[in-house]
Amino acid sequence: MTEAYIFDAIRTPRGRGKSNGALYEVKPIDLLTTLLQEIKNRNQLPTQEVDDVVIGCVNTIDDQGFNIAKAALIHARWPHHVSGMTLNRYCASGLEAVNMAAAKIRSGWGELCIAGGLESLSRIPLGSDGGPLIFDPEIISANDYVPQGISADLIATIENISREEVDRYALQSHQRAAAASLSEKEHAHSPLIPIYDRNHMLLLDRDEHLRPDTSLEALEALPPAFAKLGETGFDEMTLHKYPMVEKINHIHTAGNSSGIVDGAALLLVGSKQKGKALGLKPRARIVAAATVSVEHTIMLTGAGPAAKKALALAKMDKKDIQLWECNEAFAAVVLQFQRQLDVADDILNVNGGAISLGHPLGASGAMQLGILLNEMERRNLSTGLVTFCVGGGMGVATIIERI
Repeated sequence: MTEAYIFDAIRTPRGRGKSNGALYEVKPIDLLTTLLQEIKNRNQLPTQEVDDVVIGCVNTIDDQGFNIAKAALIHARWPHHVSGMTLNRYCASGLEAVNMAAAKIRSGWGELCIAGGLESLSRIPLGSDGGPLIFDPEIISANDYVPQGISADLIATIENISREEVDRYALQSHQRAAAASLSEKEHAHSPLIPIYDRNHMLLLDRDEHLRPDTSLEALEALPPAFAKLGETGFDEMTLHKYPMVEKINHIHTAGNSSGIVDGAALLLVGSKQKGKALGLKPRARIVAAATVSVEHTIMLTGAGPAAKKALALAKMDKKDIQLWECNEAFAAVVLQFQRQLDVADDILNVNGGAISLGHPLGASGAMQLGILLNEMERRNLSTGLVTFCVGGGMGVATIIERI
């Protein structure tokens, strides 16, 4: 079996996902095209050698619709025979795109792929593409399908996680992200690609959502974000599925939940033989990847089972992993995952995460994988694992080994 290697990983800054965000005026296709040109230029990549481009995107409609992956290839004027596809695995779409590219390499059905993700939440808000699990009350009520914030509060209630714990975790995320922002720019393989407007004026060269001056007092003052939503009937639906719970303890706020941002990320993935032929130096091997699904009302508990499945596929133990990334969809998700796998605090989300930096949905998985690789190189570590909880109860995980 051919092994799949990562040769490069790049990303845009994360822009605030609102109309006053720095990337609001940038079309999603231009975010992706900028990264396609950058990955070509910095690797002196003969683009005709690329077999496929796989892009994760959650809201595949309007500016992000009609297969944005192929549209970006056309806009970037890449050779017409380079194919592109867009996939949706909700929050893990970018990670799933990398895993699919790796599967193509490992199967021998491709030698070189580009994979990543894209989301412009300022222009295409979450839920814009509709669907029965968002807008069909018959489907929602029949299946006790609730919004993710309610699920996060359910996890906190069952796990007896307090408001103080989630706020302290959020503060740590901001502190770690602030400390890491400078080192990322100075990395030999800096993944951060500034975004300019059409007049070549700088729009953004840093993560806009980060608030380094956040305090515990400020976090504690924020009201629960999902209590009123729960009162509309979602709490009742949740208790119907989990009757052992007396009431939902609503502890998640805008401060300890993932931020809404824009962004894109790409990784260059291929076989060692193709890399050697093109003068590309492998930085890491994709060891294993896994997808699972859990009960859909509680929904956000898939990160742990996905990590365990990936470890089993790799014939590895959790003690073999030196650095971990668990997506910070909500603080309780990470705390529950940490308890489940007994992961030490000093090797988990060491550069912060979606709470402090934001969650550009389709791009997040690819971003976190690149950030993990950079940190492994900085610390001279060998193994790392990225895992995501996913809407609908799914989970996705990927293990890499540094070369």
